[in-house]
Amino acid sequence: MARNTQVAADHNAPPVTQTLANFVANHPSKGWSEAVEHEAHRTFFNWLGCAVGAAQHESADAALAAVQLLQPAPQASVLGRSTRVDMASAALVNGITSHTFDFDDTHLKTIIHPAGPVASAALALAEHQQRSGRELIDALVLGIDVACRVGNAMYPDHYDRGWHITGSTGTLGAAAACARLLRLNAHQTAMALGIAASQPIGVREQFGTMTKPFHPGAAARAGLMSALLAQQGFTASPRALEAPRGMMQTVSTKNDWREISDQLGERFEIAFNTYKPFACGIVIHPSIDACSQLRARGVRPEQVQRIDLRVHSLVLELTGKKEPADGLQAKFSVYHGCAAGLTFGCAAEEEFADAIVNREDMVALRRKVVATVDDSIAEASVDVTATLTDGSTVHVFVEHAIGSLQNPMTDALLEAKFHGLADPVLGGAQTQSLVSACWALGGAASVQTVVGLARPAA
Repeated sequence: MARNTQVAADHNAPPVTQTLANFVANHPSKGWSEAVEHEAHRTFFNWLGCAVGAAQHESADAALAAVQLLQPAPQASVLGRSTRVDMASAALVNGITSHTFDFDDTHLKTIIHPAGPVASAALALAEHQQRSGRELIDALVLGIDVACRVGNAMYPDHYDRGWHITGSTGTLGAAAACARLLRLNAHQTAMALGIAASQPIGVREQFGTMTKPFHPGAAARAGLMSALLAQQGFTASPRALEAPRGMMQTVSTKNDWREISDQLGERFEIAFNTYKPFACGIVIHPSIDACSQLRARGVRPEQVQRIDLRVHSLVLELTGKKEPADGLQAKFSVYHGCAAGLTFGCAAEEEFADAIVNREDMVALRRKVVATVDDSIAEASVDVTATLTDGSTVHVFVEHAIGSLQNPMTDALLEAKFHGLADPVLGGAQTQSLVSACWALGGAASVQTVVGLARPAA
């Protein structure tokens, strides 16, 4: 018996799937400005450093052990390790490690971390297919555009429903990037997007566990497989994204179709990508920045009686863990972020180590942080007042934290971050060679140089 359901659907949605497929298949190579080209290199560079830096993490051990049970053929490299596996498994594991530290890129309009799924899929395929650096950068720009434009159309409703938007849209971006690398035509690319549309991945309940970084890895693997299936003639609905019971209308009541087509091929979403100076959820960054500024002004933890934060409600919704038990949970604790900023003046991966999170002085300082919701404060801002034991107060207001579009990390800061992540894995000299190779990737005849340098020397 058919159910009597009320579905508020748009039956006149534009042909989103085909529009994006035509764009991915036919847009000219390097068909964008030098500024976009440079941002593409910054995006790849930041992603690679994050993936290499987390290569020895226990989540990488577990993921690699699981995929090796399948006895995969050695087609592509696991970054930061000497291991090679099949390209789908490489996409999965590299996607996991790139997001493990919560140190990866962020498209602030949607809170998508686009490089995790897109670059992880694209590099694994490009290595196996022996593609050029130019082809990889083209695929990265176009794949990220697909993921973020779909995200723009659905955000915030899709995210508010509980979807981890990095995984759900990242599957589409990974499929688009891989379709481009496979040189699929527009019809085949539409099929790849259609197949990917049946595989949105990730729910926000998993934040603070190993499954959160699984989402971009799984999206990378699903997107890659979608493109490979399409290459072999596997079919999907040509309206898989926009149809009343297609992906977008199923997972979101908000669908602004203009976000798909407006300035398509002229405005590239990768130009709005940002990079984290702190290894945690992006909404904590203003508070860490503010507490680091308190430290720079001479305030020390032992002087503090209380730290009052006024923050947007989203900050506590996402990062309101008052008593994190380990580093993964601390990445979703604005209280720990403040304690780290004041104690260390920074919050890289080391400041989220389990031992630091559970240190007595850090626990005591966290408990002095009082966060109050004030939605007159922007999501990307914070108002902080430290009350000292002598009764005096020190006030800091951060409108745009370091790493934002308005206050971006410089190339030099990105290089310093990269070294901090990769030096312990690869050694300083090899890391420096990898830095140079990444900046020159767009002109490289092959991706093999970057891949080789991203693996430890024998």
